[in-house]
Amino acid sequence: MAMEEEALLLPEEDLDLSNIKRLGLMGGTFDPIHQGHLVTAEAVRSGFALDKVIFVPSGQPPHKADKRITPKERRYLMTELATVTNPYFKVSRVELNRSGFSYSADTVNYFRSKMDDDGEVFFITGADAIMEIFSWKKLDELFARCTFIAATRPGFQPGHMMQRLESRLSPDHLEKVIAMEVPAMAISSTDIRARVAAGRSIKYLLPETVELYIHKLGLYLDG
Repeated sequence: MAMEEEALLLPEEDLDLSNIKRLGLMGGTFDPIHQGHLVTAEAVRSGFALDKVIFVPSGQPPHKADKRITPKERRYLMTELATVTNPYFKVSRVELNRSGFSYSADTVNYFRSKMDDDGEVFFITGADAIMEIFSWKKLDELFARCTFIAATRPGFQPGHMMQRLESRLSPDHLEKVIAMEVPAMAISSTDIRARVAAGRSIKYLLPETVELYIHKLGLYLDG
């Protein structure tokens, strides 16, 4: 494993985003990445006319500091395997190569610095994460630099989410949160890990390449 990680610890590529006017960022642990992530990214890309969606696997997510997660290089490889066939998708190592905790504000600032001043960033996340946005670092800075797209599961009531946000966010900030229902969001990484540990099928819940990688390395067998 040490040799695998050492070989993959590459510097962040010199991204040229000067011709990108509408950029989607999809952060997450991706442990593992699944069809819900991919369908969400494509739905937002199409629905909001994005030029590109960049997946950003987290290095050390602060909200999971007390939880065991798969080594970052394996999560990075699974994300690459899952996105390689979509020409509008790209995977960035910026958070993996960053020391310390991975904060969304730093990541958004990184990509905004590589875009022209008139470029727009759309931060794609789940409704559950948006409900906890009050605990995020540099919140005012985040709202100044991006629009949030909150993907919701079928049956989720966006009105409840917006009511909760209204009590804590200013009207200007609230205007930059957009809910979007995505049926595939019913799939979850937590459920996939539990299925593997229990010996149940995960076929069609995630790309076949990622499924094969999980089985080859024996990931998630210990729960």
